[in-house]
Amino acid sequence: MTYAKAIQFLYGLRWFGSKFGLENTLKLAALAGNPQDRLRFIHVAGTNGKGSTCAMLESIYRAAGLRVGLFTSPHLVSFRERIQVNRQLISEADVMRLVDELLRTGVAPVSDLDNNPSRRITTDGDRRDACPTFFEFVTVMALRYFAEQKCELVIWETGLGGRLDATNIVTPLASVITNIQYDHQQWLGHTLGQIAAEKAGIIKPGAPVVTAASEPEALEVIERTARENGTALTKVGQASRLSPSKGKKFETGATPVLPLLGEHQQLNAALAVATVKVLQEEIPVSEIAISRGLVTVNWPGRLQLVPRPGGQKFLLDAAHNPAGADILANTLEKSFASLKPTLVLGILRDKDWPAMCARLAPLAARIVTVPVGSERTATAAELAAACREANPPAGVFECASFGEAMEKIAPDPFVVITGSLYLIGEALEWLGLSAEAGASERALNEWGGAKHDLTNVPMR
Repeated sequence: MTYAKAIQFLYGLRWFGSKFGLENTLKLAALAGNPQDRLRFIHVAGTNGKGSTCAMLESIYRAAGLRVGLFTSPHLVSFRERIQVNRQLISEADVMRLVDELLRTGVAPVSDLDNNPSRRITTDGDRRDACPTFFEFVTVMALRYFAEQKCELVIWETGLGGRLDATNIVTPLASVITNIQYDHQQWLGHTLGQIAAEKAGIIKPGAPVVTAASEPEALEVIERTARENGTALTKVGQASRLSPSKGKKFETGATPVLPLLGEHQQLNAALAVATVKVLQEEIPVSEIAISRGLVTVNWPGRLQLVPRPGGQKFLLDAAHNPAGADILANTLEKSFASLKPTLVLGILRDKDWPAMCARLAPLAARIVTVPVGSERTATAAELAAACREANPPAGVFECASFGEAMEKIAPDPFVVITGSLYLIGEALEWLGLSAEAGASERALNEWGGAKHDLTNVPMR
């Protein structure tokens, strides 16, 4: 077993796409000894802000002295970012060991390490259907690792949706839903109510729920699901002033100065603090620890301002859907109003890229479009055409690669790079901000999920 072989095997599991349902994950977890039964979780779902909220929760509880596991996706550069303990990435040795150990439980032939699993397992249709997907396998890897590491709390981010997401085999101390916006409609539904129903699927009987979702259609679904599960609902921010319920309301006072830019991070911080307060009897945390956790939180690639020698500045933001583009645009308009940036833009085709171009292009003096390092990328030409329509006076240039784009913008004083987490990963490597530079594993973020009618998939 080598790290390269382990990554090769995980990459091969992409062939199985994204399956909705918990059966495979439950079976694999059982083979691994049901490590989730030895852990405590805060389960986080939502359209945007999941990662930032998870990072804040992790930082607060770590400041309180706990040993905290953090499970997030996708990764920016290294696969190991997905599984961390006290913000230390899982080691290559542990990745190798866990892949080997889970394979030896019988989930897949050990010989699959030497080949793409699709070449061996697909000869048997039943075997193919039973084989875990990449995300199912990695979810159980994380559970086993966190149990081995004796984590006192795990901050547990959903992958896609919630109700049928592999992460939903756990019973959390609390469920957190950041917000509900349009994204992944082909899998989660085409109305905010349908999307909310999938996200609210992480709500469990007796486990309190905390949300900052404020769209009335979505909030009504979350409130109803909480009532049906007999659990208290805490609403944060604007949500606390909408559609009255018998649940709790929580308003924060002054939030400590955050190292993360953007007004939206104040709401994410309020959501994290509200969650800590709701669990105060279960896990006591002092006000000092809350403050220290917030002021020291680190979450790369989200409105990350990077000054360079000579005065050039880069703003990196993984705005990957229209709601994220709105947040970035609002931040540029309020915090960088005197600057007209150069925009480097790369977006996945399965996102609403025309809407994102329409929102961001008018704010830029120059625009450089690039393909994202993904088979799902929108082309540079498509993005350029949409940007020219949205901002005719701007100079719009198409580049064949991110490296070419960096040469094009070399003299520009303020550069905003956005549109996809894939692109942010490339930027972090190019800027020398990733410890994993030169060892990119971003291709592991690829998966070939098929469309599903979720109404026909039963609840657990």
